[in-house]
Amino acid sequence: HSAEYPMNAGRLVSDRGLDSASAGFEQHFVERQEQGSTALYCYLDGQPYLVGPLARLNLNLDRLPPAVRPVLDRTGILFPSRNMFHSIVARAVEMLVAVHEAIRLLADYQVPAQSYCEVTACSGTAFGCTEAPRGLLWHRYELNAEGSVQRARIVPPTSQNQARIEQDLRQSLSAYGLARSDTELKLRGETVIRNYDPCISCATHFLDLRRERRP
Repeated sequence: HSAEYPMNAGRLVSDRGLDSASAGFEQHFVERQEQGSTALYCYLDGQPYLVGPLARLNLNLDRLPPAVRPVLDRTGILFPSRNMFHSIVARAVEMLVAVHEAIRLLADYQVPAQSYCEVTACSGTAFGCTEAPRGLLWHRYELNAEGSVQRARIVPPTSQNQARIEQDLRQSLSAYGLARSDTELKLRGETVIRNYDPCISCATHFLDLRRERRP
């Protein structure tokens, strides 16, 4: 699965047919804790899935600004791509899109009469999706009549990619060759993980590689 919140749209979509408003997130996505880990793993219809730059680019090729698509085509990479090592290319494309969008916003900007909207507090439940550099970030908040948050749930992109990362690690390291040295395997594992989340392997003590050799 590639699942994302598409550019310029308010819906959750995937390459397997998902098309849902953000309020329907919990009908399709389930978080659970797996044995041996303190992390939460999120699944789409029971399966690991991908969020982040590569998923966004795969699903939104037709929404790229006209000036960006030729630049992407000159890379010679055929998108949609299933190669996670193309994530760095997708990140570069998104940076270029951001530059073009900033230029457009500045060119059309008009100073508003008021910089904020008046809000009247009321009780209710609100849902929302935003895009972080790492991927989809989903929110749900329950408010009381005074507007105070009574319950909140946030599903970050790290949780959503967790199961996919582990699946990719198993496949990648097996294909790379488990007979290699611990140093080589650790470097390969960290490289795979950074394709999904360039921060996780630097901001935390990662990767703790333990290997059992069988005769």
